[in-house]
Amino acid sequence: MRPKQLGELAVPSDPRLHPDGIRIAFSVVRLDMDDDKYVRRIWLWDGSQARALTSGPTDMAPRWSPDGSKLGFIRKATADDATPQLAVLDMAGGEAEILTDFPLGVSEAEWAPTGDRIAVVAAEWIPELADLEPDERKRQARRVTRLPYRFDNMGWVSDRRKHIHIVDAESGESSQLTDGDFDESGICWHPSGELIAFGSQRHERRGLEPGSQIWTLSVDGGEPQARTELGLWGGASYDPAGNLYADGITDQWGHPDVAPLYRIEHDGSLTNLTGHLDRNTSPLAPTVSPAGPQFLGDGSSVITVEDHGCVALHTMSFDGATKELLGGKRAITGASPNGTGNRIAFTASSPTNPGELYMLVDGTEKQLTKLNGGFVEATDLVEPEWFAITHDGVEVEGWVYMPPGDDEVPVLFNIHGGPASAYGYWFFDEFQVFAGAGYGVVATNPRGSQGYGSDHVRAIVGTWHEDDSPDMVDLLATMETALAAFPRLDGERLGVMGGSYGGYATARVISRDQRFKSAIAERGLFTFSSFAGTSDIGPWFTRTYLGDGMDDLETLWQSGPLSAADAITTPTLILHSEGDFRTPIEQGEQLFAKLQLNQVPSEMVRFPAPEGHELSRSGTPKHRVERFEIMVEWHDRYLK
Repeated sequence: MRPKQLGELAVPSDPRLHPDGIRIAFSVVRLDMDDDKYVRRIWLWDGSQARALTSGPTDMAPRWSPDGSKLGFIRKATADDATPQLAVLDMAGGEAEILTDFPLGVSEAEWAPTGDRIAVVAAEWIPELADLEPDERKRQARRVTRLPYRFDNMGWVSDRRKHIHIVDAESGESSQLTDGDFDESGICWHPSGELIAFGSQRHERRGLEPGSQIWTLSVDGGEPQARTELGLWGGASYDPAGNLYADGITDQWGHPDVAPLYRIEHDGSLTNLTGHLDRNTSPLAPTVSPAGPQFLGDGSSVITVEDHGCVALHTMSFDGATKELLGGKRAITGASPNGTGNRIAFTASSPTNPGELYMLVDGTEKQLTKLNGGFVEATDLVEPEWFAITHDGVEVEGWVYMPPGDDEVPVLFNIHGGPASAYGYWFFDEFQVFAGAGYGVVATNPRGSQGYGSDHVRAIVGTWHEDDSPDMVDLLATMETALAAFPRLDGERLGVMGGSYGGYATARVISRDQRFKSAIAERGLFTFSSFAGTSDIGPWFTRTYLGDGMDDLETLWQSGPLSAADAITTPTLILHSEGDFRTPIEQGEQLFAKLQLNQVPSEMVRFPAPEGHELSRSGTPKHRVERFEIMVEWHDRYLK
């Protein structure tokens, strides 16, 4: 794969099975390299073929009305100042009609069970700014009274709030259901149509401390009712009988950890349904949509389960008993069943398949689309080879993506972000591009990664001030094991790279191991001392990983790789984005300055705002291609 082939990919997601059990609406996103934008359209499988149902350029989140006569979705028009709004398409014919005109747009939409109303989450200006003209609003100095005041991939958030509105499905008239100095998200309807459940942070120290709750509110108004205590909650959903579910961690300081699926009983007690799995049912990566349990008429459901680099589909009974329904070395990225569960529409991806739409009928699986057929056939994609890293009674998974041929190849050791994320058996453009450039790609899920249970993901908490923290031990052992297991990997030509936590870990690795001839530290956290006050999540993220150590200046300093940067001799490229609010660009600036002072060959590439922390996944198409070309050139310079 070559960098510019990003424009050949089509990624399907969010499959929604029609009430007839045949038709499927789903989203497809492509990169338009010429116009430097993303094109998002709603597609329809009509029972015999798939076709684009909407024209785009930005249509997403398809939602069938309860009787299937209409399709609701979110549309953003082509005008530069356009905001995403609720649109409805009559399946009997005609053009889609945009029903809303919220100044800051719509981010979620869900049909009422009665089909006559649609609940939306829409952003609005805070009262002090609501009535100002746009130019005057831009001119005013920003008055900040609480954290966070900006958020990565969202921009400034101190000047707006997200609230729930109820929209008439015919006239488009709307009424606001929630208000106040809060934001709501993750809306779902009670099957009676009388209540809406949602997630929200409403505690006094929100922004300074983590914590959210699941709330319910009558559509006739009133005060929201908390259904959970303060924890880390999301993904509220109702089964057909009106039982409320959510996945979460009951301790507000419990991140990182496995988030089980709970049933929130009517008396306020919690029934842990998936604790026996010790696995997440709503993975961080890859994104699963629709997320959460998808209920059948008898109260059972289908759920996704993340395990050892795979995302499988399971059936779950009312009491929590589970059984794998769809597995394999792949990731199920969304599933939508009919009422009996004998028909399930789903999307899935594998290391050599960017994604397709499938249908499971009475246990038989059928691929419905070939969105990426031409790309796959024309490109020499690489299947990963699995290996295990075993030491000190711990086993960690690793993979090698080996270019075709028999010759020795230079090595790129990739470290994922998070750290509570993971690599696995889904399509990852970076590995294919680097293998296509002639590199043997090594990847692993060290302790701190998700997909292996609570003990694995929490093993690193409170240890980063130690030279031999569990993740660092695993990472260094990975390189040794890979070189021994795969003779084609050239141990004299080693490169290392990673973004976010991967940037953090890259800087730590090259301060410990000088064998690496090149390094790329991208959007990394390099010193907690400033990160805690400049990052959008800094005030609480620092404590979740450092524990009480965040109150000790020596521990705070030693936990960041900048403290050991004097030991770095590896030529290092620092990649960062001007609009990164997760790991602000001052982090990269500090490491770059240190390397320059120490006369280490180093460069810094700064992508202009509004590019942020998500550049590699959702940045502008041309910047994503440019980023790949810069990375390959840097490693070629030192490894070839």
